[in-house]
Amino acid sequence: MIHNSSVIKELDELGIKTVDKLINPAPKDSICIIRSHGASIDSINEIKNMGYEVIDLTCPDVKKVQDTAMNLVLDGYFLLILGRQEHPEVMAIEQNAKRTAENKENVLVIKDLDELKENIEIIKAHKKVGIVIQTTQKIEFLKQVVEYLIDKIKDLKIMNTICQSTNLRQNEAREMAKKSDLMVVAGSKKSANTTHLAEILSKVTTTLHIEDDIELENYKEIIQKANNIGITAGASTPDYIIKRIEEKLKTI
Repeated sequence: MIHNSSVIKELDELGIKTVDKLINPAPKDSICIIRSHGASIDSINEIKNMGYEVIDLTCPDVKKVQDTAMNLVLDGYFLLILGRQEHPEVMAIEQNAKRTAENKENVLVIKDLDELKENIEIIKAHKKVGIVIQTTQKIEFLKQVVEYLIDKIKDLKIMNTICQSTNLRQNEAREMAKKSDLMVVAGSKKSANTTHLAEILSKVTTTLHIEDDIELENYKEIIQKANNIGITAGASTPDYIIKRIEEKLKTI
């Protein structure tokens, strides 16, 4: 459902299984949940045709990006999706946009500024360019892209689709990091928003990215030398893990 192994394990114990492949046709009364990162319209239709009851738990912010991307394509914009090609959220946005586009070549995923520069001639060949960004990306990435394209594309439509809570978390954590000589970021190493949070804070102060309190044992020396320690966490990190980390830090 989300990028957090503790939550996935908890759901598994409740009988909610994570699968890569579905049985076709669906066993009687089978339910398939669409995870928070979303899925393509074609994938959802395929699941329904197999006979599953579909419960769509796509994050509302992710849904908005999908809709925004499809509308830009319908309005004749060459679409840039800023994010990681292999991330499930980006995959669903790309697939839905390409499904809507007359020409699938008019949708391009860009992971960083270097990749943008490599593809600039392709992008410049279009009069209208629209931009959406993965909800858990860094605002700095969007600013870099806009700054690079602003004098190269006449009709540039920028949609800041970064999740508000992600942006707020990054800003608040950055302020906390300025007052701390150590920041502890709790959350999955597979989580984009948690990883970006750690990257941002590591530029401000010493930063540890851990998944649970057990990992703190590996950093005792660093922890003991710190006078002010700040704790933050990714969107999918459960409260009980944050609490355990806080208690463990106190004992160290």
